[in-house]
Amino acid sequence: MKVAVFSAKPYELEYLDKFNQDHKHQLVYFDASLNIDTTNLALGFTAVCVFVNDKIDRPTIEKLAKNGVKLIDLRSAGFNNVDLEAAAEQQIKVLRVPAYSPQAVAEHAVALIMTLNRKTHKAYNRVREGNFSLENLTGFNLYKKTVGVIGTGQIGAAFCRIMLGFGCKVIAHDLIRSETLIGLGVEYQSMDALLSQSDIISLHCPLNPATHYLLNDLTFSKMKKGVMLINTSRGALINTTDAIEALKSGKLGYLGIDVYEQEENLFFKDLSESLVQDDVIERLMAFHNVLITPHQGFFTQEALDEIATVTLKNFTDFEEGLALENEVKLGK
Repeated sequence: MKVAVFSAKPYELEYLDKFNQDHKHQLVYFDASLNIDTTNLALGFTAVCVFVNDKIDRPTIEKLAKNGVKLIDLRSAGFNNVDLEAAAEQQIKVLRVPAYSPQAVAEHAVALIMTLNRKTHKAYNRVREGNFSLENLTGFNLYKKTVGVIGTGQIGAAFCRIMLGFGCKVIAHDLIRSETLIGLGVEYQSMDALLSQSDIISLHCPLNPATHYLLNDLTFSKMKKGVMLINTSRGALINTTDAIEALKSGKLGYLGIDVYEQEENLFFKDLSESLVQDDVIERLMAFHNVLITPHQGFFTQEALDEIATVTLKNFTDFEEGLALENEVKLGK
């Protein structure tokens, strides 16, 4: 099958090409992201393969359909960037990689916590400059701290297990409770109870209309003063403007994010020789207690293996008319 792979980065090509040896699909790579302005690149292709920051809205899907595209295959678990209603109307199937490495993202969330807390990034830079002072490097013990986990799917569950290993009290909020996690000692509570009790809050829920700006000025007001907030899920779960105000007031004591609501204009690009035209993220980076990473939580060898394997299997299942176990349908 002929596939147009958008937002293709050099580190992905190695994995996709390796696993494609068993499938023999014709993969054509484009560095450009997919949006209404780049749909002509997909002319003559049966499928497009996209990533988290490609914009697959209604106009893009309608243009893809006119170009003959029958399949949208996401190299990601999230699909909030795809208009599923428009895809269904155009009879275009949407597939994804539902869980490529929950441990990778969970471990990155812990890395953000440890770095913000023990300030290892600051110590590293100081020592390289000959400064061996301990001033302003004080952290706190994670042991016996209360960690609130919003969303206990595969990533959230993996994160819970890690934090239990630190000796933390782990409380959680999710529409679906995991009996396995309860058996391990996780306590499910209301959102308000979680917000008011947690020393650290970590987001592991999907982005949808119900969770858009889940954390805002109202929910920040219910948190402990000085709370640490971690987001490795989706940027728009947090109202960034409200988060900045919470940082200024001291309500947020630490903020670690691997995602950002306007990241499509920034992440996965080298802008080191450019002026960043985003005043909000520039303001965030000015805080000493904010740590931003460029959506790298998934970025492990194991995850890249799994993404390539499942992505190529999705192509083959579609081409051969097999059951589409990773299909994303409207309302599901």
